[in-house]
Amino acid sequence: MSDHTVSAPLLHSSTHLSDSDHDHAPEPHVILTVDDDDGVHQLPNGDDHQLVTHISEVDDNPYAFLGAKRFDMPRSTTVDPFRNNTPRIEGVYEWFKIVVCLPLALVRLVLFGFSLMVGYVATRVALHGWKDKQNPMPKWRSRLMCVTRFSARTILFSFGYQWIRRKGKPAPREIAPVVVSNHVSYIDPIFFFYELFPTIVASESHDSMPFVGTIIRAMQVIYVNRFSPTSRKHAVGEIKRKASCNQFPRVLLFPEGTTTNGRAIISFQLGAFIPGYPIQPVIVRYPHVHFDQSWGNVSLGMLMFRMFTQFHNFMEVEYLPVVSPHENQKENAVRFAQRTGHAVSTALNVVQTSHSYGDVLLLAKALECNQENPSLYLVEMAAVEAAFHLSSLEAVEFLDVFLSMNPDSKGQVEIHDFLRVLRLKSCTLSEKIFGFIDMQKSGKITFKQFLVGSAHILKQPLFHQACESAFTACDDGGKNYILEQEFRYSLMLSLPGLSSNEIHGLFTLFDTDHDGKISKADLIACLRRYPLLIALFSPCVLQQTCP
Repeated sequence: MSDHTVSAPLLHSSTHLSDSDHDHAPEPHVILTVDDDDGVHQLPNGDDHQLVTHISEVDDNPYAFLGAKRFDMPRSTTVDPFRNNTPRIEGVYEWFKIVVCLPLALVRLVLFGFSLMVGYVATRVALHGWKDKQNPMPKWRSRLMCVTRFSARTILFSFGYQWIRRKGKPAPREIAPVVVSNHVSYIDPIFFFYELFPTIVASESHDSMPFVGTIIRAMQVIYVNRFSPTSRKHAVGEIKRKASCNQFPRVLLFPEGTTTNGRAIISFQLGAFIPGYPIQPVIVRYPHVHFDQSWGNVSLGMLMFRMFTQFHNFMEVEYLPVVSPHENQKENAVRFAQRTGHAVSTALNVVQTSHSYGDVLLLAKALECNQENPSLYLVEMAAVEAAFHLSSLEAVEFLDVFLSMNPDSKGQVEIHDFLRVLRLKSCTLSEKIFGFIDMQKSGKITFKQFLVGSAHILKQPLFHQACESAFTACDDGGKNYILEQEFRYSLMLSLPGLSSNEIHGLFTLFDTDHDGKISKADLIACLRRYPLLIALFSPCVLQQTCP
C-alpha cells in the first residue's frame, strides 16, 4: 500500500520502479502547464499532438465563447460589372469627332428638348381628370399616349440612335405578361417605353424627377422602396395583380435593380419571379469601339454630351424565348430567377456575378471618400447578404469604419491602423482579434475580410445575449448605466495594464450619446457597429453564464 500522506507525491517517478515494474508501467503521464499569456497547453508526450492542436485553436479564437468558429470567405471575382471603360475623352479621333459634331450636338439638344416638351404636354393631357388609376387606362387616353411614344423615339434619334437593330419579336401579352431585361443605360427604359409602352417597376425617387415623373405615372408605374420590406411586398402584389389582367400593359422589370456595363449581369431581385407568370427575357447591347455608353462611373451630363457628339450610337435588342415556371413541380422564385438569369447570361455570353445594388452603395461610399480604386470595395453583396443576413445599409456602415482605418492603395489595412480605430493597444487579445479576420496571416486585411468577419460575429445566435450579459456584468448595482470606473474594472480581466487614457478612449467609443455614462442602448449600438469588440467582454460574459 502506498503512503498517501500530504507530503507524498501523487505520481511516482519512473526512477523508483524496478526492472520488473517497468514491464507493467502505466502509459506516460500527461503533464499540463498553465501559462497566463498563452492559455493551457499540453506538453508534447507520445501521440497527443491532436489534443495540443485542439486546445491551441480554441485559445486562438477570441470568439469561442459565442460558439463562433473560423469562417469561410465567400468566393470572389475580379469582374467589376459597373465600371465604364471610357469615363474620359481620350484619343485624337474622339476629340476630332467631338469638334466636328459640336454643331450637330446643338441641333440634337434642341430636338431633345422639343421632343421632351411635346411628350410631356401630351402626357399631361392624357392624365388630366383621370381619377381611377388603379384600373387600366381608358383606350382614348392610351391612344393619346402614342404622341408621347413617338416623342420617345425622336429622343432616341437625338441621342444618335438613328436605327436600332432588333432580333426576335415580343411574345403576345397573353403568353408572357412579364418582361425582364438587363439594364445598361438610361436609354433602355426610353426604348421600352416607345416599343412596348409597359407598366414598369421603379424606385419611389423617380416620381419627383421633372418630366420623367409625369410620364412614368402614365405608365401606371409600380413604385417600390427597395429598403422597405412592406413596400417590396406591396410591389409584388401589384405585379401579380397587373400581370393577371390582360387589360393592363405588360409589366417590365430590370431585375438587376441598377445599371451595369453590359459585360456581366449581376444577381436578380425576385420581384418579377415571385408571382410565377411566364417571363420573356430581353437583352440590350451597346456595341462600341471608342465610347462606352453604359451608365457606370460617369455623370449623366457627361454621358449625354458624349452621346450628342457621336456620329451614330449602336444599340441592339434581342427578344429571347419565353421562360415559364415548371408546371409539373412547384418551383420557387429563386430557382425561376436562376434559370432566367442563365438564359440572359448565355445569350449575352457573359458571366452572372453575385453583385447587387448594395455594391453600388459601397462603390458610391468609396468614391465619396476619394479612394484611389473604388472597385476594391465591391464584395458581391448578394452572396454576403444570403450567407450572413446583412443588409446593404449595414455593409455601408462597416465600410465607413474600414475607411477610417486608412487603407492603402491596394485597399488593405495593417494591424496598427486597425487597433487605432478600435481604440485597442497591441496585446495578445487584440492580436487574436486581428488574426481572426486575417485568414491569410499576411498582416493585412481587406474590406471583404473585415465585413465578413464582423458579420459572422454579429449574426451569431448568442451575440445579443452576450451583449446583455456584458452590460449586466459591468453595471455594478443595477443602475442601468456603466460609469468609467466600472468599465475600467470590467476590462481589466481581458486587457490588463490599460492606462487611464486608453480606458477613456474606449469608454468614449462606447458612450455613443456622450453623456458620460454607457447605457444599455449605447453598449449595444457600439457593439453592432464594432462587433469584433465583443471579445473584450468574454470574461464578463463567462462569469454571468457560468458563475
